[in-house]
Amino acid sequence: MRILDRYILTRFVYNFLSAFVILMFIFIFQSIWLYIDNLAGKGLDLVIIGKFIFYLLPNLTEKVLPLTVLLSSILTFGTFAEHYEFAAMKASGISLQRSMRTLIVLVSILGLVTFYFADRIIPAAELKSYSLKKNIAKVKPAVAIAEGLFSEFEGTGMTILVQEKYGENDRYLRDVTIHKKTENQINTTVIKAKEGELLSSENSNLIKLVLKDGHYYESLSVTTSKNHQKHPYAVSNFETYTINIDLTELNMVDMDEQTEGNSDKMKNVIELRRDMDSITNNNAVIVAALSKNITERMGIQLRTIPLETPKDSAFAAMSLDSLPSIDNMLAKFTPVQGTQIITEAINTITMSALTIQTKRKELMIRYKIYNMHALSLHKKYALALSCIVLFFVGAPLGAIIRKGGLGLPMVIAIILFLTYYFLGVFTYNYAKEGNISPFFGAWIPTLVMLPLGIFLTKRATEDKGMVQFGSIIDFFKNIFVRKRK
Repeated sequence: MRILDRYILTRFVYNFLSAFVILMFIFIFQSIWLYIDNLAGKGLDLVIIGKFIFYLLPNLTEKVLPLTVLLSSILTFGTFAEHYEFAAMKASGISLQRSMRTLIVLVSILGLVTFYFADRIIPAAELKSYSLKKNIAKVKPAVAIAEGLFSEFEGTGMTILVQEKYGENDRYLRDVTIHKKTENQINTTVIKAKEGELLSSENSNLIKLVLKDGHYYESLSVTTSKNHQKHPYAVSNFETYTINIDLTELNMVDMDEQTEGNSDKMKNVIELRRDMDSITNNNAVIVAALSKNITERMGIQLRTIPLETPKDSAFAAMSLDSLPSIDNMLAKFTPVQGTQIITEAINTITMSALTIQTKRKELMIRYKIYNMHALSLHKKYALALSCIVLFFVGAPLGAIIRKGGLGLPMVIAIILFLTYYFLGVFTYNYAKEGNISPFFGAWIPTLVMLPLGIFLTKRATEDKGMVQFGSIIDFFKNIFVRKRK
């Protein structure tokens, strides 16, 4: 039995490593294809590009590992069944569960390693990748400018929006909008131009941004409240306008310098739990402060009525509504006073509604951040368990289809993995928006595969195929016979 266990383990490890290397290369090239526009032709040396790809590997492993376990288990047991090795094991009294015992231990260990990888390695790699991209953007301004999005030049107070980049090294810009802020972070200047060009030289610490055919708007500072009410400003049109950006500090950036990131993907389990508790407590404080603010602004007095109230008490004597009607209340005042009361009530309610809407948007953002943290937390556990569950899907499936090689097993593995992957994408998006619980958003793909694994293991243990068409035909025959009777 030790020889057989060693043989099964060797075949599985060989298939696992082979599938892992092949799939990793496929995913690496797919990632390079996605990021090629941001990396190629930007003047980045091969060391920086190599670091960027290296920091992507842990994140790719999160996708490659479940597919590798599924494919290698199908290949291993499919080959055993195809070469009648599995039949020989059964003839010797070795069941499917016994032949899987060593691999179950191995895959369980792999699940623990996967959890550690998801908890420690992937967050560290995400942080490294984030820091590298931020540092690249500092020394390569053309890389920092994204099409259709506002991009900020740190240390300059400028935020730039470009609709299109083209030409050599993306030096030419089209439809440029620039916002310049003061030291107090007040946006006072807006510049719009139809075209722009980035000019720089290797020996200079200055980069020139040449704008063409545009206009310039600037809010002027005032010293007196009288002038402040006039809102003075300056407007001018230009054919060519040049902005010099000093890169002295930016060119001293260390590419290995690590900056702080606040994404949920950059945190381990302990940090996620701590931040989730902090977000929950802060939300409770915000809601309590909002409630107090609204009640004080509205002049509402909250009274707590005891559960057991004596019939002769003041609470019992007090009616549910002390104001029979608005007309009765307004009758006690003059028409002018009544109009003032109604106007003030409308204004108070309107302002309170605006305050609630503003706070609601803020809380929705905070709840979304909480959901993202909860999703990342549960996904770490779900990823580890998914490796075990997919093994119990792949191993009996390989024994049932009785095919080895990279033909049919590869097709089946890809179909099952795409089902698992897209389920994860859909549930992740739903949970992120708060439509479903983050727990289900992370666990539904694994929970869907779990009964499939139990079903396939039961069928393979009983030496049955996927579906017995004869029993289905007999079922429908019995239905028609009953109807005729």
